[in-house]
Amino acid sequence: MGEALALAAALCFGITDFVSALLARRVHSAAVALVAQLGGTALIVGAALLVPNPSVTAAALGWGALSGVGTGIGVVFLFRGMGVGKLAVVVPLSDVAGVVVPVLVGVLLLGERPSALCWLGIVVAAPALWLVTRVARGRPSARGSVDGLVSGLGFALQFVALAPVDPAAGLWPLVASRIASVATILPVAARAPLRMPRRLALAALGSGAVGTLAITCYTLATREQLLAVAVVLAALYPVVPVLLGITVLRERLTRRQAAGLGLAGAAVGLIALA
Repeated sequence: MGEALALAAALCFGITDFVSALLARRVHSAAVALVAQLGGTALIVGAALLVPNPSVTAAALGWGALSGVGTGIGVVFLFRGMGVGKLAVVVPLSDVAGVVVPVLVGVLLLGERPSALCWLGIVVAAPALWLVTRVARGRPSARGSVDGLVSGLGFALQFVALAPVDPAAGLWPLVASRIASVATILPVAARAPLRMPRRLALAALGSGAVGTLAITCYTLATREQLLAVAVVLAALYPVVPVLLGITVLRERLTRRQAAGLGLAGAAVGLIALA
């Protein structure tokens, strides 16, 4: 069950990224990020009111808020890095950093012990992400590299901070997470043009709602599965925009992407068999 929830999170993360990328071609990316997070916040508040929460502690809300700060940092630096550097450098660095750090935390600090097959799947996942997201050719540029790494560390914080959350708190830690992410993004968005057509705003709100569903699935996955495994499976989300680009936008699949998709499938299979 944990693996299925983590893969559902990857699917939702991927859909959110795909829609947000399309919207960012029409309006400022910071505006898209802010409106999306507001949409996600509205959804999770409504859901939290319906889910039992026998013990909502300050610690649970604090961990949720810390996760939201990571979300905000990840989004802000990822967009900035893509604005000054090549996607072929920024996105892979962000993805791999977002996977490696939580795995190390799970193993070194939480005492998790993945099986040999899980380890093999985790090892295979890193080059899979790198290949799937390396879409540009030519000599790599260092511009945006720092932003990519910082973005990955932000997303790693998003994942790791939700691991200690007490399930008895229901979904209220995720409410704190969304509010904190809005607060983190707001200073950047305040300097950007926020006006957008109503249909684009509705699309951004929907994208944020799907993103919140993603983090909810991920949180539930960590309660059923090791952090290291849940993170690796959820972090396979770049596969989704690539597949949507091929099927919806008729984009061409490169050899690197094809190899990455194959490795991603192998990673999922190895972890599922463990």
